[in-house]
Amino acid sequence: MAKYVTAKEDIVPFGQKLAFGSGHLANQLFPAALGVFMVVLVLALKMDPFLAGVLAAVPRLLDALTDPIMGYISDNTRSKWGRRKPYIFIGSLITGFAFMIMWQLNPENSQSYNFFYFLTLSIVFYIGYTIFATPLIGLGYEMTPDYNERTRLMAVSQWLGQVAWMIAPWFWVIIYNESIYDTPPQGARNLAIWVGALCMVLGMMPAFFNKELVLPALAKDAKINMKNLASNTKQFLAGIAQTLKCRPFLRLCGATFLVFNGFQTIAQFAFYIIIFYLFSGDTNAAGNWPAWFGTVSALATAFLVIPVITFISARIGKRNAFIIATLISMVGYGLKWWGFNPANPYLMFMPIPLLSFGIGGLFTLMMSMTADVCDLDELNTGERREGTFGAVYWWMVKLGTAVALLTSGAVLNLVGFDVDATVQTMETMTKLRLADILIPVLFGILAIIIMWNYPITEAKSHEIREILISRRGKVVHEEDLKEEELELAKAK
Repeated sequence: MAKYVTAKEDIVPFGQKLAFGSGHLANQLFPAALGVFMVVLVLALKMDPFLAGVLAAVPRLLDALTDPIMGYISDNTRSKWGRRKPYIFIGSLITGFAFMIMWQLNPENSQSYNFFYFLTLSIVFYIGYTIFATPLIGLGYEMTPDYNERTRLMAVSQWLGQVAWMIAPWFWVIIYNESIYDTPPQGARNLAIWVGALCMVLGMMPAFFNKELVLPALAKDAKINMKNLASNTKQFLAGIAQTLKCRPFLRLCGATFLVFNGFQTIAQFAFYIIIFYLFSGDTNAAGNWPAWFGTVSALATAFLVIPVITFISARIGKRNAFIIATLISMVGYGLKWWGFNPANPYLMFMPIPLLSFGIGGLFTLMMSMTADVCDLDELNTGERREGTFGAVYWWMVKLGTAVALLTSGAVLNLVGFDVDATVQTMETMTKLRLADILIPVLFGILAIIIMWNYPITEAKSHEIREILISRRGKVVHEEDLKEEELELAKAK
């Protein structure tokens, strides 16, 4: 493989990477916290697992539908603050406040009341999440045009994002600590306020400190307003159709859907297996073990997986790095059969360094590869549509999440999990443990098949970039242009 040295002007300063990563920390903390809080719905509020799955899935389906619209709006916004940053700021406010309110649930309320209350606030939350996250992803795709610097940028953002998964498992400990809160629902109500406030602050960082790019000689911008609603809608639908014609991008979406769907389907199973298999339903004996499992997984991802994958990617390419990471994770999932051992709970940490390669490698590489696809799309269409590509990509992620959460609840019912029982049957736990291993392994195999002939290599990426530069010049940061140059670039 040809090797290229990253030009100085293509390197994103570390402070910029940290600001972008702070946004991703908020972006990751929301789903990480939700994964823990959703257990409260089942175990503390005694909600039917399938209804809890519906609560998790339905708002995400709406979120997935609004993502492409938000991507189109962001791509075509022209303001003195930029086309991404205003939405990142506004979205972080809406999402943070909605998260605080949506968890103000009481066990005294009926299941129907809690269901519809949570569903309504969840919809508000996910609308704000779309406004925040979609432009954030688009911003990352355009921060550097360099093949390997994109991976390094995404590595930093994913590294900071892993901090969310290091601390979120301890929310379980805090919520269920009787010396802090009288009841788990009370703990969820109070902790949600702290989590929402922290995410608001972190989410604003990219809006304040990151730079956007001005792309010269691209003149196909839409003027978004009610007067142009018909033409905007037509252009939006045409853009989505054009995006879905990009075969390399469809490979990225398909592989992500499978790997992430497999992971999300079984994400909550570890809590149940630790509590009901390792500790026979004794939550006091389980203590901090579920939290340590999640934290060690995040630590392995941050300090082992992301650096290793970034290193491997620069030497053998992103596609090959993805295949290797997925294969390693499959071995890790298989080792969980021996790792979850009631005789020695410490063995649960044995498979973690391996299975962490699945998700840790996935988003570090896929987000970088999507940025490469945006260049290919410009080559073919003459347009820059990072927001649309980011939105469609994360639409696939969220669709996978929605399907996974529905599947997760269905699997719990299928294996015979009883929410009212303090001890689950051995047959139920055996079936749950098998599902915990086989689902992500099967999906990982399918993802590798999809990515086997992925065509954009480092050499191909540089070839595309050189053609684009010859067409419209190099990209520059908005803040680096003098005022008159900025106006000239926008006029073009």
